[in-house]
Amino acid sequence: MSFIPGQPVTAVVQRVEIQKLCEGDHLILGFSIGGGMDQDPVQNPYSEDKTDKGIYVTRVTPQGPAEKAGLMMGDKIMQVNGWDMTMVTHDQARKRLTKKKEDVVRLLVTRKSLEEAVKHSMCGYPKQ
Repeated sequence: MSFIPGQPVTAVVQRVEIQKLCEGDHLILGFSIGGGMDQDPVQNPYSEDKTDKGIYVTRVTPQGPAEKAGLMMGDKIMQVNGWDMTMVTHDQARKRLTKKKEDVVRLLVTRKSLEEAVKHSMCGYPKQ
């Protein structure tokens, strides 16, 4: 998904709801993130055009809460509990995801396969 800074972004999103796992004093989500406004987008293996500074899922723990909820490596996180995640630093994203008061994290994510499915489904329809 490419974008032009300052312009609206159109994305096909999927809702993912993760119930945090309680282990002692820790609440576990079961995934790691990469990216952010303060990171070098060239280092992001999921950015197609190497300019995207979005927040991406870089690791999902097998059998963890995130995997059970359907989160996948390479997913781009667009929102966390209603908060826009398209223009945040890595640390701001981490803090939004790990708030202690929240047992459930509701994400809106986009992934390449979602966009491809929509494009494929629209191929048979006449243009209006």
